[in-house]
Amino acid sequence: MTRARIAALATAALATVALTGACSGTESAGFGRAAEGDHVARFVQQPWGDLLVETEIARQVLTTLGYATSVQEVAVPLAAQALATGQADIYLGNWWPSQQDVYTPYLDAGTVEVAGTVLEGTQFSPAVPTSVAESLGITSFADLDEHADAFGRKIYGIEPGTPGNETINKAIEQDAYGLGDWELVVSSTEGMLAEVSRRVARDEPVVFLAWSPHWMTTEFDLHFLEDPEEVWPGAGQVRSVTRSELAETDANLARFIAQIRFDTTSASDFIRAIDKDRKPAEAVALEWMRAHPDRLEEWLEGVTSVSGEPAADVVLARVGG
Repeated sequence: MTRARIAALATAALATVALTGACSGTESAGFGRAAEGDHVARFVQQPWGDLLVETEIARQVLTTLGYATSVQEVAVPLAAQALATGQADIYLGNWWPSQQDVYTPYLDAGTVEVAGTVLEGTQFSPAVPTSVAESLGITSFADLDEHADAFGRKIYGIEPGTPGNETINKAIEQDAYGLGDWELVVSSTEGMLAEVSRRVARDEPVVFLAWSPHWMTTEFDLHFLEDPEEVWPGAGQVRSVTRSELAETDANLARFIAQIRFDTTSASDFIRAIDKDRKPAEAVALEWMRAHPDRLEEWLEGVTSVSGEPAADVVLARVGG
């Protein structure tokens, strides 16, 4: 996606969101309507199970510390645009390098900054069930087109506008690996996984956008496809990113965000709790915090409440209650 196209899509989407005010979280507001003051934290997110819980944990911590918080659910390009224009403060779901094309223009311009690393050891690329890989002899993207009829020349993707979908579309447009006559089926994460479940149950070949951490890796026993031509950007970590002025306007908030860390086991548990068990993010977040007071202490080192109290003391007292 070009820089001009990103800006155009984001500007149009911003106008739509401003009118609808569609959002999530206990205290939420559309862009331009977030609470004002010296202690405000405006998050953006996508409806991914791990990100929903991780954002909710951060939001609950900050609310306990006296911050006014809001959470806005938007597409990835719109999240980047909101940070760059100062209409949002924090994003905890910057998969890297899979979101590179979206975020690089803003990072280069200095309007968005990387705060820290939320998660290490991720995977992100199209995959097939291991049974399909073994039965058809598929190990890489280069093997797909030989079995095009078995797959119906379709690759199943997720929400419209996501970087993963864009990369697949680009590969198709460029006829990478002979995929020029293939089709990306755009859906939602939930819709894609439902289709995969149906096909796996019928023992039908399927290739789809996959990532780890996620319960799908064990549920379907996946084989992530190799990429000898380096078409796919992959993913190695998830980062926290903020609007560029955050460290200057609220060093306390910026310090907290920079110190947030999760592990792949926790992230997978979050996704299963949201997607499979249908638990609300608020409950999953509180449960995790009560089970990991040591992690909270690490995140809150050197952080204070808005009234100047040690943040760890304030948050742990609330979580323990």
